[in-house]
Amino acid sequence: MHLVADDKTKKNEELATAILKDKVKPNRLIVDQSVNDDNSVVALSQAKMDELNLFRGDTVILKGKKRKETVCIVLSDDTCPNDKIRMNRVIRNNLRVRLGDVVSITAAPSISYGKRVHVLPIDDTVVGLTGNLFEVFLKPYFVESYRPLHKGDLFSVNAAMRNVEFKVVETDPSPSCIVAPDTIIHCEGEPIKREEEEENMADVGYDDIGGVRKQLAQIKEMVELPLRHPQLFKAIGIKPPRGILLYGPPGTGKTLIARAVANETGAFFFLLNGPEIMSKLAGESESNLRKAFEECEKNSPAILFIDELDAIAPKREKTHGEVERRIVSQLLTLMDGLKQRSHVVVMAATNRPNSIDPALRRFGRFDREIDIGIPDAVGRLEILRIHTKNMRLGDDVDLEQVSFLIFNVRPRRTGARKSSAVVELDSRTFEPCCNYGS
Repeated sequence: MHLVADDKTKKNEELATAILKDKVKPNRLIVDQSVNDDNSVVALSQAKMDELNLFRGDTVILKGKKRKETVCIVLSDDTCPNDKIRMNRVIRNNLRVRLGDVVSITAAPSISYGKRVHVLPIDDTVVGLTGNLFEVFLKPYFVESYRPLHKGDLFSVNAAMRNVEFKVVETDPSPSCIVAPDTIIHCEGEPIKREEEEENMADVGYDDIGGVRKQLAQIKEMVELPLRHPQLFKAIGIKPPRGILLYGPPGTGKTLIARAVANETGAFFFLLNGPEIMSKLAGESESNLRKAFEECEKNSPAILFIDELDAIAPKREKTHGEVERRIVSQLLTLMDGLKQRSHVVVMAATNRPNSIDPALRRFGRFDREIDIGIPDAVGRLEILRIHTKNMRLGDDVDLEQVSFLIFNVRPRRTGARKSSAVVELDSRTFEPCCNYGS
């Protein structure tokens, strides 16, 4: 009897998270380390190239995580397994993937020769350089190589005993082109600050969030489908969700989830912190709300995320302030006024769902509610793996045991508390090195 119940539970869990699973397709391949360290080349087995109708030297589009893509030249490699694709670190970084991740590859015969491209160096790689960047680095790199470039990509060039990183700022035609002998290469302008580039690299995605697998599947179904495939809802005649309320204790990842959905869908993201809307001036709070909705409609598809909703939308019968009452009324009016096909989804987060005005939780407003609660044992291990993925761990480190030791002491810890525990453990490893006086 228990076995039947367990099988049923397992089947329900698989159905609940089915949307998160990648479909098996012949053009989806596992990332492997490149033998040839070329920024423009990826390698496949000859059998896989034949299966995908690709020829040696073809230009291909590669799609990675967080809606990142790049263009490369494909070559055959007899030592490469059929289910793998070999690429160097530069290409992996442009696609936001690591070794073992999955990317998709598609032929791109329509990419033409570029008229002009604009590239700029990263500031910390050109410190102390006095030579001509074009003559010393770019010209030898591009001459007769017919390298494909994609807007936003980084590439590194080794010359004159230096390694200089460049970013592709613009291409004509956009967003991709092939640099031919008659392509004009511009490199004038201020170098790009490393901090700005690292901010872009640090964009959060679905794989950066742990312990909320079921909730993430629900959110993908409610948010990603309407934003990326609105024609499905139009064809069937179903109204897509307009408002989604995430509730749960602080530190469980509610804001992080909203940012990840925006990055993965490529949607415009507008963050509105509840307390920041409040203003002493009459009418300014409502005006701030209206501007946020207008900005999202202007830049649709968009996600408007209201953090700490309970701070601006308490129950009207229990509040004594006129400002709060007006804000709740304005929010109700704006949500009701959203056009059905405006491609704007309003998400909100709170740790006190019962203190929100009930009118906001009715149909057509925040009618979908998702509990982002304390993660279970599997979720806790998932969070630990995410927070330690960039750490150099010893071969004898058992993350399951570490997870048990950290989290069984405080089983009600949220993702944020787990993160701080990992940082604390990491910093303790440096303590013996810092005891200079002993």
